[in-house]
Amino acid sequence: MSTFSPDAQTSTVTPPVRADDQMPLHGIDHVELWVGNAKQAAYFFTRAYGFTEVAYAGLETGVRDRVSHVLQQGRVRLVLSGALQSDHPIAAHQHKHGDGVKVIALGVPDVDHAYKVALERGAKGLAEPYELTDERGTVRLADIATYGETVHRFVDRSKFTGEFLPGYQRIEHSDEVKTGGMLVAIDHIVGNVELGAMQQWVEYYEQVFGMTEMIHFSDEAISTEYSALMSKVVTSGDGRVKFPINEPAEGKRKSQIDEYLDFYEGAGAQHIALATRDIVDTVTKLQEHGVQFLTVPDTYYDEVPDRVPEMKEDLADLRRLGILVDHDDEGYLLQIFTKPLGDRPTIFFEIIERHGARGFGEGNFKALFEAIEREQDKRGNL
Repeated sequence: MSTFSPDAQTSTVTPPVRADDQMPLHGIDHVELWVGNAKQAAYFFTRAYGFTEVAYAGLETGVRDRVSHVLQQGRVRLVLSGALQSDHPIAAHQHKHGDGVKVIALGVPDVDHAYKVALERGAKGLAEPYELTDERGTVRLADIATYGETVHRFVDRSKFTGEFLPGYQRIEHSDEVKTGGMLVAIDHIVGNVELGAMQQWVEYYEQVFGMTEMIHFSDEAISTEYSALMSKVVTSGDGRVKFPINEPAEGKRKSQIDEYLDFYEGAGAQHIALATRDIVDTVTKLQEHGVQFLTVPDTYYDEVPDRVPEMKEDLADLRRLGILVDHDDEGYLLQIFTKPLGDRPTIFFEIIERHGARGFGEGNFKALFEAIEREQDKRGNL
């Protein structure tokens, strides 16, 4: 575990690559969202964000209680699942939380070993290792609990040739329908937890997964006149999997984390950061598709040339689109945040392009936080 000076605002540690890693992770295999209307959500994500539906399970495939649409773009795989019966767990979850992330699945070389090690290190088991099989092969799976009602699913698909899981029907498309190319991978997934719970979950990821605390942001680093939050980032040894964990901090008014916890009714995944290779082109297309982003004052861009002199992008493009820019000792990054994806002010996307930087836009925190507070104020939640 990294050390942190209480007088410092941030602390960054380069995670060691452990040769004896007992919990190796291939990366984030998929993210499953439980939603109120999976068909409409799939339509939104394919049309607005450029995903392509690649697989489907539902009544037509013999599934009687739920429906799942599997969407893909680059290495990003989202599963949108909805209930077909009022007493289904998906219906209960969506009734309480609204649309949100239920499963963050992690690719592993050996599901049985990963599950065994996780339980030995204190994780709560939800589903012991099991197999799904069809004519395309076998996928092995197991589930453990994490913050709130979120699930980590271990996945080994090395013996499967299909698009997602056995039992799912492949969706064929012409080349014209495959509109993606904007988003390439999941950069990180942020979890929001209750006041006082952040350290507990940081230690959970350190103990269960052997992750390392990478960065610590204090409430002084992430604050405005009205509100603040605290955050720590844990990462796997090779940096493939990064999980920032946020908790609210004391302030004059409600922070964005308080608002999330109120409307999600508990801890959960706040946002998914999606990597792109050309953020200017991507955000231009997303805005044309109707995606709405948070905005910052035009004066934010006056200091960018001096603050990030190595930036290669045209400042006029960033100003026009509302893209934020920051840098660290290893390079710079560009980022922008969508407004909430659904009716509740909970889950949203971040679009990020890295040029060497390993940070999370610390220099943008104040501008971003103030942008979020303006939206909170419009909703009467500040």
